[in-house]
Order: sequence, then C-alpha cells, then structure tokens
Amino acid sequence: MKRLMKSAALAVSVSLFASSAFAESVRLTGSGASFPAPIYLTWFKDFSKNTAGVTVDYQSKGSGAGVQDFLNKTVDFAASDSAMKDEEIAKVAEGVQLLPMTAGEIVLAYNLPGNPKGLKLPRDVYSDIFLGKITQWNDPKIAAANPDLKLPATPITVVVRADSSGTTAVFTKHLSAINPAFKEALGEGNTVNWPATDKFIKSPKNDGITATVRQTPGAIGYIEYGFAKLAKVDFAVLQNKAGQYVVPNAESGAEALAAVKMPENLVAWLPDPDGAKSYPITSYTWMIFRKDNGNPAKAKAMRDMIEYSLTEGQKIADSMGYIPLPPSVVEQVRKASANIQ
Repeated sequence: MKRLMKSAALAVSVSLFASSAFAESVRLTGSGASFPAPIYLTWFKDFSKNTAGVTVDYQSKGSGAGVQDFLNKTVDFAASDSAMKDEEIAKVAEGVQLLPMTAGEIVLAYNLPGNPKGLKLPRDVYSDIFLGKITQWNDPKIAAANPDLKLPATPITVVVRADSSGTTAVFTKHLSAINPAFKEALGEGNTVNWPATDKFIKSPKNDGITATVRQTPGAIGYIEYGFAKLAKVDFAVLQNKAGQYVVPNAESGAEALAAVKMPENLVAWLPDPDGAKSYPITSYTWMIFRKDNGNPAKAKAMRDMIEYSLTEGQKIADSMGYIPLPPSVVEQVRKASANIQ
C-alpha cells in the first residue's frame, strides 16, 4: 500500500513538473521604442502574471535598434514610433503586420532658473530653437509670448537623441511640416544632422534626454509626455495649427487623433493636426509582428497579448501619460491581429 501511495505521489509530482515545464514553454521577446516603454513594460508584466505559461520580455533600446533586431530575427516582435519603411517590410519573407497599440504626445521639457511655469512657445520659436537659430532664453520672440514670465539671459542648451529614434522621426516630421527652413536644412528621420555646436548635446532614449534636461540649467529637449509626467519636469505649452496654446493631456491628444482617419495599413501620421484643441505633436506608436511565425503557440500568445493590451491595457493609458486608442482603431487592430499566425 505504502509503495502504491509512493508511486502515485511520484506520478503526481512528475505530471505537475511536466505541466509546469509545459507552462513555461512560451517566451516572447521584443525590443525597440523607448517612447511607449513605460506602458508596454507595465502591460507585459501584468499579462505575463495573469497568463499561465507565457512570459513577455521587452527591451527599450530605441525604434531603430528594435526594427534592426526584428530584421535580424533576434526578437519575436519589435516596437517603433516610426512604423516601418516599405523597403524594410520587403526584407521580411514571413510578412509584416504593423499594429498601432497606443499613442502619445511629444513635449518640450525645459530647465530654467527659478522654474517658471507655463512657458509658452510659438510654432516659429520652438522650430527655430531646434534649428539653432534662437539661442537665448530672453530672446525677444520668447519674451513677447511670455510677458508675465521673468526669462533669464541664459543660453539655450538643446538636448537631442543620440540613437536611431522614432521619437526623433515624429518630432522632425512635425518641425518639417511647420517650418520650411527646418525641412530644407535638417529634414526628417530617425536620425538627422543636428547643428554641430556645443549648445546641442546628445543623449540616448527618452529617459536619457529627460535626465540630461533635469541636470542642465538652460536645457530644452523633446520627450514623450509620460516621461515628463513621471520625472516631474516642466514642459512648454505649445502653439498648434489653429494658433491656440495647448497643454498635452489625454483630451488634447484625443482631439489630435480624431483629426485623422486610420487607413487600412494602420499607419496614420499627424504631422500637424487640425483642430483648435489638438495638441500639435501627437503620434501613434506601433508594435511589429511577423504574419507567419511558424509556431502556433507563440502566435496565439502574441494575439492574446494584443487583446490584453487593447482591453485592460488601454484602461491605464491616461494615468501613465498616453492616449487611449479610439474605439474604431481598437476594432481595426483587433481584426488585423488575426493575421498573426
């Protein structure tokens, strides 16, 4: 009897071990954009915790590096704020499915002596700052827009990305749309040739720019709103296409998203959104998957992860400084996710 009980117990422990070994069988790896990293890392942690047998790992290293990892097949999925170029998609024999998973706003974080709040920056001013044309904080154009603020005679230190960055692509697309001189001199892309002066300094990823702005009196840099919120840095109130000064938040971001219809390929840009209440630098950000993954368990785990992100995930977007996807876009993404097999 004892022997029977022993062998039964052993059989149970072996089957438990087998099922737990099976339960550990799916591990998804992703890399890329730092812009949505705070919300993605939260989603993936919660999803992994609530989904038996699935673990999702994500490395925030910048959009360019994520797309490169995807092309090199070192990750199961990538993330990019600049979607993926047609010539890159053409390199992927298994087919590519781009899915916009969240949206965010790029803010201009600044560090000024005396911490003046609510700094207003007109369109021609902030685009000229990043062109290297406006170089002092007490420049007459900045002073004219901020009659109530005491602006110091401090040189402006411009902090830009050191790595290949979708945030840079979105930001320079916007600056090129509003300032022909910027478009001609620097253009748009994951990397651009910023003015070669000691007043332009480079830092990697969104968190790197955030830290550099905090440590540098007189600095201004472009970061995702969630990072600014998290780090409690001051950011400017920007003038939009309608001439209104708008603060970034879920409402002004949603207004901007509403100004553009999502096309069938799920890649929509808002270089300079219409609407009096729209925040001027708003963008979707994408996850990138292979259509044919050659692994049904992995494909199902990816579809489940997407569904989690579209439902539970969207509920925390606003609190983390992101914009919940419009319901119509959620439906389009859900439908397209079925292509991941």
